[in-house]
Amino acid sequence: MTRVLLVDDDTNLSSMLAEYLVQDGFEVHCVEDGADGVQEALSGRHSIIVLDVMMPGMNGVEVLRRIRAKSRIPVLMLTARGDDVDRIIGLELGADDYVAKPCTPRELAARLKAILRRVESGGGQRNLSEPVEAGQLRIWPERRVAEWGGCALELTGTEYNLLEVLTRNAGRVVSKNELSEQALGRPLVRFDRCIDVHVSSIRHKLPDRSDGQSWIRTVRGMGYQLIRE
Repeated sequence: MTRVLLVDDDTNLSSMLAEYLVQDGFEVHCVEDGADGVQEALSGRHSIIVLDVMMPGMNGVEVLRRIRAKSRIPVLMLTARGDDVDRIIGLELGADDYVAKPCTPRELAARLKAILRRVESGGGQRNLSEPVEAGQLRIWPERRVAEWGGCALELTGTEYNLLEVLTRNAGRVVSKNELSEQALGRPLVRFDRCIDVHVSSIRHKLPDRSDGQSWIRTVRGMGYQLIRE
């Protein structure tokens, strides 16, 4: 059974979400403050974390920062509707996705399943044991490992998914909707900057080209392209 850690000081909301998730086949453990959230997240007992941004004391952004310093466990952030600042900061720190509050339990469950599908399936591609290569970039889907010039890249689960899709399509422009469907497991939502923030993070983890430009090219109005050497 998939174990979900729900970190939120709103006990009424947590109880409601937990009840639905349990009925949907998840096992849920709730904690009400950030410090306990960090401890539980790093315990190894959970498959995925649902983390509220707005909590007293240690907020969700700091909790995520501490988790990402030691773990790549998938994290879905709960953010205030329309609060782009917290949302973008969370993604930049390595959150896999976010849901705006108030959210329906059904939407939350669907997002959790989408993230877990991507992690567990290794991208859902065939020939998982064979590396996928584009220049100095090499990816092993079976192990979900990416290397540049023989050096491992430290990627979150969602960053890995995006980079795998771009690598498999190196030289071709991949639309944001295609990236969202294949890497996040959900259709692209209007005004959703999740893909842009994750791609920006990946760019910072790759070396620059000889001309100082990024290996991932933005094609305005279309999507992104991984440049072939």
